[in-house]
Amino acid sequence: MSQELIHLCDSENVEAVKSLLTRGVDVNFQSEDGRTPLMAAVQKNNLELATLLMESGGDLNIRDNTMLTPWLCAGANGFHKIMQVALLHGADINMTNRFGGTVLLPSSEKGYLRSVEVAIEAGVPINHVNDLGWSALQEAVILGNGGFLYSDIIRCLMDAGADALLRDNDGKSALDWAKTHKQANVIKLLNKMETIDTNSPIYTVRQFIKSNQYVEALELIEIAKEKHADLELEYLKGHLYSLLDNPEEALKTYKAAASLPNGSPEFLFYTANTLRTLKRANEALDEYDLAISMDPNDFFYRYHKSNYLREIGRHEEAVLEMDELLKRDANRYDYYFHKANSLRSLGRHEDAILAMDLAIKADPGNPLYVFHKAKSLSLLGRYQEAIILIDMAISLKSTPIYLQEREFVRREIENGHQNNN
Repeated sequence: MSQELIHLCDSENVEAVKSLLTRGVDVNFQSEDGRTPLMAAVQKNNLELATLLMESGGDLNIRDNTMLTPWLCAGANGFHKIMQVALLHGADINMTNRFGGTVLLPSSEKGYLRSVEVAIEAGVPINHVNDLGWSALQEAVILGNGGFLYSDIIRCLMDAGADALLRDNDGKSALDWAKTHKQANVIKLLNKMETIDTNSPIYTVRQFIKSNQYVEALELIEIAKEKHADLELEYLKGHLYSLLDNPEEALKTYKAAASLPNGSPEFLFYTANTLRTLKRANEALDEYDLAISMDPNDFFYRYHKSNYLREIGRHEEAVLEMDELLKRDANRYDYYFHKANSLRSLGRHEDAILAMDLAIKADPGNPLYVFHKAKSLSLLGRYQEAIILIDMAISLKSTPIYLQEREFVRREIENGHQNNN
């Protein structure tokens, strides 16, 4: 019955789930991939079902085989309402994913503004650095595009005390990256030199949003648009529809803005993100492709497309996108890392090791890359080689994930399971 509970959560059958729970089924049962019923409900972005399971004792801090917890999964996918309920039910806000990042990092990277705000309000450490060597602020700059949305995320992070001069493994700060990417507005934000016109309708709209006066903000936007043809107003309009749980109107707004004479493919990223939260994968990918066709020299849309392809398990396509990105910048060790992860998911472990070796060569002191090479060696049954690298990773940074893998490999060696090929 426990496995059936997960199946029912996958199919979002709330009434059947209620029935099983009243019969005393283990709410924290884990399937072979480590998923719990709560994880299944979160992955479906089903607030009602997730809330029911939390109220029935569903543990938000149980990891699946990818080291995700329901809390981390909600944040990484922009499911901010589930995050808010999770905070009432014991979510560990300091929990980190397999990359060593808190919930704040993937939400900042992917452009989930409301999830960023919820994480900050909950007290998630603002300057936490993951195993790639990046903070949430650095991810928002490095993997963002400096547009309206990422400027808002950066503004939130800065207001919460993010350190713009914190340096990554290459010795570069968020400010350095903003200069590299020529993000003029972000440079102003990081230098705290942003000029604010308190008499502008945009300022007033933002004040309405801060005070949760969403309908009033929309009304003001319509009045302001009669006098000011401003793309920022279109961005705020779409954002407001998202806050009002009207994603279809948000999609219409963003698509209309992208088609304006002064429009930008940036708005297609907003439609893609909205479609991602709605689990409309093919439509989201179409939006990325359209944005790429409008701005083919910009890595931003291709990177986020590849990120989403990995997320939905389409790893062959993700590898192709990573290869395209590496043609443009062969020094981005994070690209090699993501490529290696997709290759490993495809069972191409030797190819994954080669890709990870390039990441290690570029960033030799990074325990994440060393560990993930060890993981591929372990999957090939090359346990003696794997444990040497795991010990090396632990010497650089000891984490529960690394220690857990070391224990597994140690047992395999003791049981004589070494593959000597």
